Amino acid sequence: MTAIPQPTEVPSTTRSAIDALRRFARPRLAGERCELCAAPISPAHQHLLEPANRKLVCSCDACAILFSNTASGKYRRVPRRIELLDHFQMTDLQWEALGIPISLAFFFYSSPNEQVLSVYPSPAGGTESLIPPDAWHLLAAENPVLEVLEPDVEALLINRMNGARDYHRVPIDECYRLVGLIKTHWRGLSGGPEVWKQFTLFFQELKAKSAGASRHA
Repeated sequence: MTAIPQPTEVPSTTRSAIDALRRFARPRLAGERCELCAAPISPAHQHLLEPANRKLVCSCDACAILFSNTASGKYRRVPRRIELLDHFQMTDLQWEALGIPISLAFFFYSSPNEQVLSVYPSPAGGTESLIPPDAWHLLAAENPVLEVLEPDVEALLINRMNGARDYHRVPIDECYRLVGLIKTHWRGLSGGPEVWKQFTLFFQELKAKSAGASRHA
């Protein structure tokens, strides 16, 4: 009788090498992909937000439409509206009452926290800060736009750096893009010339997008 060959156990190191080769041999997806359906997306793609953990998810247009005008569920569609608030009213005392340690921050209503939160950029990333409710309510009374910001996905972005007085209604992904730019390009104690170049370009682009939106409104 011919003996039946017994399967030979493959050493773990060999299995790991084989697994690595298989992964390497798989066709790679070129370009960015929707994180929900894996469809190809352009660099200027849509975003969804998970309010529970504030995670941004890259999305194709079709998947983004599924989450339009939804106030509940796992995801919320991040709008693309950018608006320069030329007539925004804020005094220096009102700014100081918000308790932000630098002259740059964004503010949004967090559904999970059931309150308005602020985030300001730093070399280490975004730093979250609670703000006094009374100070926010007084500001909202003079600026009705604050009452219509979409919870979680829209923010008031305030730039008072170097004497500026810029107030924007922006999608939350633009705010986190600014945080990422500052974290990525900051060098030394003062930030270095590159971070300030990127900072200036960011707000120039924001104003250009706002002006473009106004012309097409």
